[in-house]
Amino acid sequence: QVQLVESRGGLVQTGGSLRLSCAASGRTFSSYAMGWFRQAPGKEREFVAAINWSGGYTDYVDSVKGRFTISRDNAKNTVYLQMNSLKPEATAVYYCAARQQSYTTTRANAYNSWGQGTQVTVSS
Repeated sequence: QVQLVESRGGLVQTGGSLRLSCAASGRTFSSYAMGWFRQAPGKEREFVAAINWSGGYTDYVDSVKGRFTISRDNAKNTVYLQMNSLKPEATAVYYCAARQQSYTTTRANAYNSWGQGTQVTVSS
């Protein structure tokens, strides 16, 4: 398994942007599919975005398509989530996750390693 450490989130205004990063330990990062999930207060954890091992395939929940971009730099063992045009409903704790398979899935229970989570708050 890999160890995952997310960057600090933050407070942004509606319409603003924020980039999250997630640094992974281990030499096999490039063989993992990576995902971002979020959990708002009182709600279940939900899938946000995922990327396959090479970065050649990405997947997003419908509510963020066209506004969020997931990417990865295998040389730096890092995955990113660029969030643009943020809305108040994006307020949540965001988690980075790693899956010991090369292809993506939206299912949280298919990911083997999780970061500690980082708070993102979008003010209206």
